[in-house]
Amino acid sequence: MCGIMGYKGNKKCLPIILDGLKRLEYRGYDSAGVSYIIGNKLITFKSPGCVNELINNWIDFDMPSNIGIGHTRWATHGQPSQRNAHPHTTSDDRLSIVHNGIVENYVALQKELIDKGYLFVSETDTEVLLYLIYDYLVIENLPLFEAVKFALERVVGAYAICVIDKKDPENIVAARKGSPLVVGLGEPGEFYVASDQLALVGYTNDIVVLEDNVVVELKDQLTCYDMRNKKISQCNISKLYNQIYNIEKNGYDHFMIKEIYEQPRVVADCLSGRIDGYRIKLGGLFGYENILSTADHITILACGSSWHAGLIAKYYFEEFCGIKTSVEYASEFRYRKPVINEDDIVIAISQSGETADTINAANLAKSKGAIVIGVCNVADSSLVRLTECGVYCRAGAEIGVASTKAFMSQVIVLLLIALWIEQYRDSRMLIDYRQAIIDDLKKLPIVLEEVLKLNKNIRKLGAKFHKSKNCIYLGREYNFPVALEGALKLKEISYIHAEGYPAAEMKHGPIALIDKNMPVIVVSNNKKQYSKIANNIKEIQARSGEVIEVYAEDRFSGDYGLKVPSVVDPVSPLISSMVLQLFAYYCAILSGHDVDKPRNLAKSVTVE
Repeated sequence: MCGIMGYKGNKKCLPIILDGLKRLEYRGYDSAGVSYIIGNKLITFKSPGCVNELINNWIDFDMPSNIGIGHTRWATHGQPSQRNAHPHTTSDDRLSIVHNGIVENYVALQKELIDKGYLFVSETDTEVLLYLIYDYLVIENLPLFEAVKFALERVVGAYAICVIDKKDPENIVAARKGSPLVVGLGEPGEFYVASDQLALVGYTNDIVVLEDNVVVELKDQLTCYDMRNKKISQCNISKLYNQIYNIEKNGYDHFMIKEIYEQPRVVADCLSGRIDGYRIKLGGLFGYENILSTADHITILACGSSWHAGLIAKYYFEEFCGIKTSVEYASEFRYRKPVINEDDIVIAISQSGETADTINAANLAKSKGAIVIGVCNVADSSLVRLTECGVYCRAGAEIGVASTKAFMSQVIVLLLIALWIEQYRDSRMLIDYRQAIIDDLKKLPIVLEEVLKLNKNIRKLGAKFHKSKNCIYLGREYNFPVALEGALKLKEISYIHAEGYPAAEMKHGPIALIDKNMPVIVVSNNKKQYSKIANNIKEIQARSGEVIEVYAEDRFSGDYGLKVPSVVDPVSPLISSMVLQLFAYYCAILSGHDVDKPRNLAKSVTVE
């Protein structure tokens, strides 16, 4: 999986494809490649590493080809190598394919094709799909579009593909199922195709977001078919708004630090128009007031940082609304036999809206009659299309692989949903408490600007601890999920092993790890139970552990302190999480790591 970019038109295709691939590198990669048709030849270049390596080693930008496809790969089948890189081509250099997704039944298909005499040079499932298409094209003598369609009918799994044929040099055939793909419309007969809308910014304003089980031909015009070979009379055209600011660093060293610094503005955007005095207005939930306010159970489905946002929301829904809430790993939910009843409330959280595990889990819940609410950052995404209602995060495009501003906006949206439900429900929440939360939300953009002034102090702590091998994060109540998220950030980008725990759980095992080489980050800026967390700190110090404490007011027990503005407890995770993002960032860059493209990670996990 990872990045797909294709072009057909009157312009030179290589500069466009390579520019699109560079924009898609944030999704994760281990290799890159392009195929293009010139004259009667299909030419392919690919190599391990980044797109710039491909450009420096192979590519001639002046090749006058006007049709081609490209790919950045994140390994699923086969190690990162030139032979496993995409595009894959047939032995006679007739067909070329790029593919995101997984062909689950590739072993059986490969055996069948080997029995027919086909030879495979890679370890990938994609090459199996390539020769399956080729078999229908050559042996069955079908047109390219039909060969693709018949081949895909036999595939079990997920895919987004683009295929070109040197004997049909004015045609790209593309298809999707469970993995995102969009087509950009240019001048008549000009088309762009990509796995992410960001690759098309600046090239076109009109896009078609392909639905599942749709195959398209890009010839003189865009023609869409379903898998029954029925022509789809009209494709829905959406507008692609210019997001060029989001895909450039604008003077910052990395996208991650830029996105951390964008969080005050993101919070303001997320809150804009949604607070009216002390009432919450969420247009995306209009008409669902009665259903949500009478719910007796909410199930939250998410993965990674989104799961941590869901854990914070559990506190919101249970404390404010008195609604029992379960937070499920989406990847596990769909393989259990979850008890979901008709009209149950399910909230599915995904930054990209394309997270395969979350989408599949949400589909399962929906099939059982649940009402699925989406919390998502991307319009026209798969998650948005399958949900009955939802709330957008308004974080803008997030390029850094480790989520920062998207996580922040998810937590805010979930807090707003909880406050919205509470105002329609006969709950136990005190009016003064509700007003205090909303007051602190309103001033949060200014408060976060104050937190950013800790940048130099946080960098100094990063300089002291970036060579650590292990680290423990502790928090209580609302800040327990923040401890999990802080540990995840440190692991993702600095490669320091880190674990997060509820502070009280330290005595139930992790305390055995405490010594002078084990830094412990304690998040204590929530007001409740400070005396207990102070005792936890003393227990760490008694065993020679060094404590970095994120604290508020003048309550400080650690060895190193980062004092943040004081807010009501439900808002405190939004402050402490940003501090931990900065700490992870500095630990990583001071160790020489690429924080925007951490090893082995992909931004949008579109395969299981």
